[in-house]
Amino acid sequence: MLRLTQQDLKIDAAGPNGMPRRTLAGLALPYNVEAVVNDGTKVMFLPGSLNAGGKMPKLYLGHDSMQAVGILTSLVDTPGGMMYEARISETMLGNEALVLAADGVLDAVSVGVNPTRFSYDEAGTMIIESADFQELSLVPYGAFAGASVDRVSASQGIPQEPEQVDNIETDTTNEELETMSQPTETPTVIEAASVAPTIYAQPRTFKMPSAAEFISAMAQGGSVLAEMNAKVQAAAPNITTADTPGILPQIITGQPYDGLNPIRPFVTAIGTKAMPGAGATFRRPKITVRPTVTQQPTGQLNTLDPSTVTVSNTDISKLTFGTYVTMSEQDLDWTDPASINIVLDQLAIAYGQATDNYAVDTCYAAITQSETVTDKTKPADWLAAIYGAAYQISSTSNYLPTHLVCDPTTWYRLGKLTSTTGEPAFPFVGSPNMQAVNAFGTSAATSWNGSPLGLVLVVDKNMAADTAFVGHAAGQAAGFEFYEQQKGAISVDVPSILGRTISWRGYAAAFMADATKFCKLV
Repeated sequence: MLRLTQQDLKIDAAGPNGMPRRTLAGLALPYNVEAVVNDGTKVMFLPGSLNAGGKMPKLYLGHDSMQAVGILTSLVDTPGGMMYEARISETMLGNEALVLAADGVLDAVSVGVNPTRFSYDEAGTMIIESADFQELSLVPYGAFAGASVDRVSASQGIPQEPEQVDNIETDTTNEELETMSQPTETPTVIEAASVAPTIYAQPRTFKMPSAAEFISAMAQGGSVLAEMNAKVQAAAPNITTADTPGILPQIITGQPYDGLNPIRPFVTAIGTKAMPGAGATFRRPKITVRPTVTQQPTGQLNTLDPSTVTVSNTDISKLTFGTYVTMSEQDLDWTDPASINIVLDQLAIAYGQATDNYAVDTCYAAITQSETVTDKTKPADWLAAIYGAAYQISSTSNYLPTHLVCDPTTWYRLGKLTSTTGEPAFPFVGSPNMQAVNAFGTSAATSWNGSPLGLVLVVDKNMAADTAFVGHAAGQAAGFEFYEQQKGAISVDVPSILGRTISWRGYAAAFMADATKFCKLV
């Protein structure tokens, strides 16, 4: 636990309208100010780094939990630092704490925090982005020059002179206050568990002898010294983690690990179109009969052959995709990291995977043309199949294919193709074996991006194994269209079970405008 200490004091002896009060108030710690803490570490807290939520910290004397004197009643996070107000318990120790604070003996406060997210700058200063505020202590000396306990309100049971109350200001200059609010450049973040913070044990109940007491016992010798040694040994036993399970923190590091890359390869490659707002269906016009131009019969003023143009409409149905979960109120309130954020992320990812799977499956099922790859291990057979597919597409539409879409198995087969002399058919960009005279394109094991025969490569795990197709899938003349309206999250409380139901949903629709612009590789 890091202990950071503030100093200076301003006293306000009475509460509003003369009512008795037992409170302290002031600045717990400033932001963007460097200080040296108890173990010699240089630290700096960024604005907003001190967690003010959850259970209020307790107030101790000198970071000793056996000397608790009160509890914090209010925390206010400001751009310059964390402000606090604390109530002193009406006990003998609490009364002593108020007297010492009012007399200027305990004229500083020190925070006890557990850093949960931090980094180090080039000078070795710990830059803290997030920390759990655990306790606040009254101490005689501080680490931050100019920071203060602004007010001691102690009119009950503690005599004070009114003339000593007012106009005792802090030493904080305007320049120092401005420094508190200046932004600090933050280096790469280190999660707290990777460099464990120091944890301080509770003090022993037996008071260790002073140097004078121990020297006196040594001078007397005999049973007196033996008794002193026995007490010291009894007061300082060997302590391991097996003896302190109740105070060993269980630290959760970062967000839950998710092994799925939340991408939509096919939908990203072809793009999405805006979903019309009204109606359960919408129409997409398509030219089905084109005019035919013929040569005019020999001679002038002879009648040309008639022609026509037909535009048909295709009705496209909107489909709804979504799912939901019901979470308990306790799970929402108690989890850290907050479970609701994790659940929302997973719902969004699941929606994305479902809509991508729908889009690529719909496109593949609507393709009617095909080319056969006779031997999947021979580059020449892939070359013949891809060019054959390009021929079929261009012969009907005057368009050439733009994309090669395949599953990871087909991508693996393409990547390991080699010539009869061992050169890769799709060499890695910059490799010594890359020769423009025999390369079919480029690829890389670290990326799904590639250019087999100049086509844009799209690798999608949502396709069935050993499937691939080429097609004109980009631009205004793309033969396949995908429409989408993402609705996102919606939630409703369920009071009868103290829960909340959360749903993620959206609308999607697919339209194969022209199947002749696509060809399967089988």
